Amino acid sequence: MRVVVIEDVPEVVDIIRICFTMRWPDATVVSSMYGGDAVGLIESVAPDIVILDITLPDMDGLVVLQEIRKYSDVPVIVVTGHAEETVRVTCLEMGADDYLVKPFSHTELMARAKAVLRRSHMPQLKGDEGVVNGRGLSIDLSGRRLLIEGHEVNLTPTEWKFLSYLARNEGRVISHATLAEKVWGTEFLQGSAIKMCVRRLRQKLGVHTSPESVIRTHRGIGYSFARPS
Repeated sequence: MRVVVIEDVPEVVDIIRICFTMRWPDATVVSSMYGGDAVGLIESVAPDIVILDITLPDMDGLVVLQEIRKYSDVPVIVVTGHAEETVRVTCLEMGADDYLVKPFSHTELMARAKAVLRRSHMPQLKGDEGVVNGRGLSIDLSGRRLLIEGHEVNLTPTEWKFLSYLARNEGRVISHATLAEKVWGTEFLQGSAIKMCVRRLRQKLGVHTSPESVIRTHRGIGYSFARPS
C-alpha cells in the first residue's frame, strides 16, 4: 500500500499515517505540504490512493486535483475544513472520489478509503471495451470519448464515469446507492450531486438528441441508459 498525502497540517498528516499503517502495516506514506509537489510525488511513488487538502499554502487544492486528473485515475479523497455542499459537489465533479470534512475520525477515514480502493479495483458489470452507438450518439468506452453527430463533447471525469457506467449496463436500472459507490466511490453522497451530474450530462447530450430518452429517470430508484434509435 502506497499513500501520498498533500496536507499542510502536521497533526493531520500524522493521523492519516497512523490510520493507514495500522490497517496496512507495510504501508508507505509520503507527504508534502505543497500542492506543487503533488504531481511529482504521484509520478515517483505511483500511489494506490491520494489524500488531498484543498487549502494549501502555495496553491488551490482544486487546481492540484485538476492537474492530477489530466494524467491519472488514482483514487483521490479530498480532506478539508469546508463543509459547504457547493464545495463538496465541486470537488466530486472535478474528479475527487470522495470528500471528508475535518475533523474526522480514524474509523470514518478508513471506511472511506476502503470504499474508494474497493471501487478502484472492482470490475464493472460489463467489459470496458467497445463502442456504444445510437442515432447521432457514439460512446467510445475504451477511448473515453463521447461524440454527438460526429463532434467530440468534453466531459468532466465524473460525468464520464457516470455516462460510461450507465452505457456499460444498458437497459439496467442502476440505483442511486450503486451509482454513488461505482462513480463517486462513496456510500455517503448527497442526492443533489447525482442530480447535478445528470442535469449537466443531459445539457451536453441535448444538443442533437433527446437527453431524457438517453439517461432515463426511475423516480425513487435510480437511472438507466437507452441508446437513441
